[in-house]
Amino acid sequence: MRIVRYLYRNKKPAYGWLLEDKIGSIKGDIFGSFQRGEAKIPLEKAKLLCPVQPGKIICTARNYSAHAAEHGAEVPELPVLFFKPPSAVIGPGEPIILPPQAQRVEQEAELAVVIGKEGRWITPENAEKHILGYTIGNDVTDRIFQREDLLWTRAKGFDSFAPLGPWIETDFNTADAIISCRVNGDLRQMASTREMVFLVDQLIAFASSFMTLMPGDVLLTGTPEGVSKLEDGDMVDIEIEGIGTLSNPVVQAEQE
Repeated sequence: MRIVRYLYRNKKPAYGWLLEDKIGSIKGDIFGSFQRGEAKIPLEKAKLLCPVQPGKIICTARNYSAHAAEHGAEVPELPVLFFKPPSAVIGPGEPIILPPQAQRVEQEAELAVVIGKEGRWITPENAEKHILGYTIGNDVTDRIFQREDLLWTRAKGFDSFAPLGPWIETDFNTADAIISCRVNGDLRQMASTREMVFLVDQLIAFASSFMTLMPGDVLLTGTPEGVSKLEDGDMVDIEIEGIGTLSNPVVQAEQE
């Protein structure tokens, strides 16, 4: 099932489910019990929003060996995790804003895991029980700030630096799905999820060994090689086989 969060006819944001090109309402809690209504709202007449409002965004560094190599870094023995603030989240179609002080902003196409059930000390064998579904993420990064700062908070945390969407796919096989990213139609990144150093269940187990994972939390699983500089006017399209495509334009912020 594909879960969407959407606006329709100027009503409040709502959760729904997608059947081909139509949206049906969801009544209840997507992280608990809910009922699905008839799919009758044309997708083209609704505005899709970020499919989840995360309490925290947990990111994974250097989880593809080729990406680690392109930055001259070694593959870690344990997962290297960091956070992006929820204020960085935008949805499909919303612009990635290049900050006035930015020097080199790059895209990072990633598989995103949406946590569906609270958990601590989750074993890899039980990780799937704590997953609501999967979506597409873009860990937008200012590469110069990342290199200059001791921590990556500034480089990763600007408003609009965490596009997510277009929906949550609850039926998805992470074993061997192709992740690709195009900028203005040119292929920049492409790899399979089977190339991840640490798999989804291992990342969930590791993260939950020191913090409680809550419903709605998002776990970004790392990016393949091929990250590249984004410019004003670019269009970033990230596709994950079996999920869909997340598209975001790039806009230069005006100097205040």
